[in-house]
Amino acid sequence: MYLSRTSLPLPGFAGNAARQRGVVLLVALIILVALTLAGVALMRSVDTANLVAGNMSFQQSAVHAGERSTELAIANWLQPNNALGNTALHAHNGGNGYRAMREDPAAGVSWDAFWNATLAAQAVTGAEDAAGNTVSYVIHRLCETVGAPHVANCAKQPAGINSGGSMAAGGVAPLVNNQVYYRITTRIAGPRNTVAYIQTIVAL
Repeated sequence: MYLSRTSLPLPGFAGNAARQRGVVLLVALIILVALTLAGVALMRSVDTANLVAGNMSFQQSAVHAGERSTELAIANWLQPNNALGNTALHAHNGGNGYRAMREDPAAGVSWDAFWNATLAAQAVTGAEDAAGNTVSYVIHRLCETVGAPHVANCAKQPAGINSGGSMAAGGVAPLVNNQVYYRITTRIAGPRNTVAYIQTIVAL
């Protein structure tokens, strides 16, 4: 007589395996969703960083363009008209963006609003440069009124400022410094609605 051994399934074994396979699938789906969200967040972070870096680059380009325009304003208008006896700086000259007296925005008014309402019509505007920046400038003599500096109540260096010279006791006093202050306001309009302002004070 031969005996045969037959393996019988343990009670509940098939059901446990099916339940385990279902849990693994659920965990895998959760991990996949988490990885997808992390990837999307990383891409958005990179895009934001690139946007910020691009905006900073545009801002730096605008500042450099404004500095070049300020140098042109000094070289092309202020210095040539600052010779002894020249009265060109005593009166307004809209063609060169020059104002012989100080003009400031009223309290609560921004420089951009003041520029658009008042200074834009007086400014000198250059051609757009290779970076897409358009630069305009206005020069203000820091005086209360038009006319010669000694009657226009202009901002000057203090009379007691040390000029670096020397004199003997009881000697003739040195001449008072007659330099006048000028403010150059430069507005730069660039790509992506970039707007920058630079103000430079020059003593001549």
